[in-house]
Amino acid sequence: MKKSLIALAVLGALASAASAQTSTTIYGLVDAGIVNERGGPAGTVTKLTSGVQNGSRLGFKGNEDLGGGLSAKFLLEAGFNVDTGTSGQGGTLFGRQAYVGLGGNWGNLLFGRQYTPLHTALDQVDPFGTGLAGNIENLIPGGTGPTGVRMNNTLKYTTPEWSGFAGELAYGFGEVAGNNRANRQWGAAVGYVNGPAVVKLVHHRTENATGTDDARNSMIGGKWDFGVAAAHIAFQRDQGFGTVDNRDYMVGVSAPVGPGKVLASYIRRDDRSALNADAHQWALGYTHAVSKRTNFYTSYARITNKNGAAFTVGNATEAGTGDKAFNVGVRHLF
Repeated sequence: MKKSLIALAVLGALASAASAQTSTTIYGLVDAGIVNERGGPAGTVTKLTSGVQNGSRLGFKGNEDLGGGLSAKFLLEAGFNVDTGTSGQGGTLFGRQAYVGLGGNWGNLLFGRQYTPLHTALDQVDPFGTGLAGNIENLIPGGTGPTGVRMNNTLKYTTPEWSGFAGELAYGFGEVAGNNRANRQWGAAVGYVNGPAVVKLVHHRTENATGTDDARNSMIGGKWDFGVAAAHIAFQRDQGFGTVDNRDYMVGVSAPVGPGKVLASYIRRDDRSALNADAHQWALGYTHAVSKRTNFYTSYARITNKNGAAFTVGNATEAGTGDKAFNVGVRHLF
C-alpha cells in the first residue's frame, strides 16, 4: 500500500513538473468598423468591415521546455471576418500565421507560414501600424509575390537581442520541380530597439514563377519617441518585376492625447520608370483606449494618383476601392 502511494505521489509530481514546463495560450482580436470609400470607378460605397485597424483573429501558441536551454514552440493563427463569420486570407485555415520550431539562447528557428521581415519592419515604423485608412502599405509594399506580406514554406531564423540589436533571416522555398529559383523568396533585417529609438534596415527579394526575373525591396526606417510625440520616417527602393522602379518616402507623427493617440502621415511614391506614375497619400487618425483591451478608432486618408497610377486607400485587411476613405470602429483583444 505504501509503495502504491509513493508511486502515485511520484507520478503526480512528474505530471506537475511536465505541466509547469509546458504552456499553451489561446488569444485573439476582434475588430469591426464602418468604412466609407470614395473615388472608385463604381462610385461611393459604405460598408461594415472586419479588421480595419488590425485583422480579426483567433490564435494558439505554445512553448515546451526541452531542457538544456532548448524549447519547442508553435503558433497557429486563423483570420476571420467578424462582419460575415467567414474565414479570412481566402479561406485558409491558419492563414495569418502557422509555424513550429525551436528556440534557445542562440535565437529561434521557425518553420511554416510567416510574415516577411519587411512587413514586420514597416509595422514597427508606421504611425498607423499597417492598419486603418493611413496604412503605409497602401503605397509602400511589405512584400511581393502570391502571398504578399506573408511567406509560405518559410524557414526563419531570429537572433537573440544584444544591447538592443537583433536580426532575422527568412527563406521561402519556391517548391517548383527542376527550378529552385522559381517562386523563391528571401528576406533579411537588422534592427535596433532601445528606449525611445527604433531603427530598421531590411531587404526582401522575390523570384517570379519561372525564376527569370525578381522583385527587390530595400527599406530603412525608424521611430523616435520624444515623450510628447513620436517622429516616424521610412525610405524604400522598390524594384519590381520588369521595369518597375520606385522610391517611396514616409514621414509621420504619433502623439498621446489623454487616453488616446493622434496619428498622421504623408507618403510619396516616386515612379522612376517611363510611366512616371507617381502617387502621394495624406492620412489622419485617432485611437481612444477605453480599457487595456478595448479601443475606438477613426481615420481618414486620401491618395492623389498621377499619370495612370491607380492606388487605393485600404486598411489592415482590404485594399480599398477608391482614392479616399474614412473609417470608424472598435477593436477588442482577448
